[in-house]
Amino acid sequence: MSYNKLATKLTINHLIGSIIAVLSFCSIFMLPPLQFSFQEALIFLGIVAISFTLMLTMEYSVYSKHISPIKKVLKAAFPSLTELEAAYQCAQRFPLLSFQRIMVPHFAGITAPASVLTILAIQLGGLDIPYYFIAIACVAALLIAFMHGMIEYFLTSIIMRQILNYLKEKGTELYKKDISKGTTILLTIKKKFQISVAFLSVFPMLLFAAATTLRLYEFGSDLMTEYMVWAIVVVSFVLLFALFGSSLLSRNIQEPLELLQNGIREVEKGNLVTLNNYYSDEFSHLIDGFNHMADSISEKEKMSEQLHESFFTVFAATLDARDPYTAGHSLRVAEYAQHIGRTYGLPESSLTLLKQSALLHDIGKIGIRDKILLKDGKLTESEYETIKLHPLIGEQILQEIQPRETIEPLLPGVRHHHERYDGKGYPDQLAGKDIPMFGRILAVADAFDAMTSNRNYRKGISFERAIEILKDGKGTQWDPSFVEAFATWYESDNKRNMAANE
Repeated sequence: MSYNKLATKLTINHLIGSIIAVLSFCSIFMLPPLQFSFQEALIFLGIVAISFTLMLTMEYSVYSKHISPIKKVLKAAFPSLTELEAAYQCAQRFPLLSFQRIMVPHFAGITAPASVLTILAIQLGGLDIPYYFIAIACVAALLIAFMHGMIEYFLTSIIMRQILNYLKEKGTELYKKDISKGTTILLTIKKKFQISVAFLSVFPMLLFAAATTLRLYEFGSDLMTEYMVWAIVVVSFVLLFALFGSSLLSRNIQEPLELLQNGIREVEKGNLVTLNNYYSDEFSHLIDGFNHMADSISEKEKMSEQLHESFFTVFAATLDARDPYTAGHSLRVAEYAQHIGRTYGLPESSLTLLKQSALLHDIGKIGIRDKILLKDGKLTESEYETIKLHPLIGEQILQEIQPRETIEPLLPGVRHHHERYDGKGYPDQLAGKDIPMFGRILAVADAFDAMTSNRNYRKGISFERAIEILKDGKGTQWDPSFVEAFATWYESDNKRNMAANE
């Protein structure tokens, strides 16, 4: 998009609108009712030409200031991010600025000087018209300026959509940023409807009243005073009716829009709501589309959660497949860890992460050679040091998973599930509360399953004896709070089972 092309489009639209407005004003309100002589017509047209030139000069000055941010970007090969954002904001406001230019420089630039020059021409004898006509002409000019401004607003909006799209693409291309985010509403749909409907309803009435007043004045009708009162009453009634009608119409459109906006806000919060659809116009399709989108997102989220869960379970099963003697170990540790977390009072979101961390806690053993991992007898000191590397290997494996933020909460449990509360564990010899919470919980769950599971070289101990060992190790090997939480769950679970068997 080049600046010259944009400027040409804006200029053509504006000149056409300005010329139509001026010619309409002159032909409807001045020349026919006044029936100027040839000399008076020349004087009047000269006044209009001078005023029109002043208007264009004033408006071009304001236009140059308004268009400056957009012009700077369109003429630059590599505009800065700040310049792009400023141009985007300017392009959003430009239709409203166009309306303001017509209502201030445009209207004031032609009406004020034309009124002054007309009064001067009357005083010098160049024009023979009553001063009363100047007041009517000013009202008519205001109406036509408002009409022109409204048309300019909508035409400029069409052009600016192309510029906004271009600026957004440029921001993404050069800086990988969506500059359209965070934009504000400058003119609500409600206001657009109220202003447009009210003006379009009253505008013809006011023009007709003004033109009729001029005709009656021209012929010296005795009915003019009565007519003016009647015209004011009718115009007031039409205005009130138009405002009421536009309010009903805008509300009829705004309600489904607000419904959609609220639905979108809920989706942004993660709540996939379904909207009630009781509309019988095009909004019915929009609401149906939104509900279909929400249903699709919900289905995809369920599939994603299932795949997510399957991912962790498959990882754990892969490890268990290498060592049949520890088959199911990760699943059991995950179950015990959740009992500890739930008894301790962790929220469901944390319990989910804890379960996932437990399923992956021993994944680093994939990197340990079978000769060491599957050895039947006692490990040598060197072999034991190799086994102690599995928390670090596991963390390194998981760090390769993308996106990183999805796996980041699981890493502390994987790395630190062999730390001891007294600081004599591995790999970092952390102590007490310096050990991440997931690491302290998994240490209890991992130890319990290791003690109670059968191995090829020994038989697992009873659950009751394992609980006693955990309690004896409170404050030295394990976090006392999580040992107590596990013991509390185990005892209550035992009572429930006994009651059920009675």
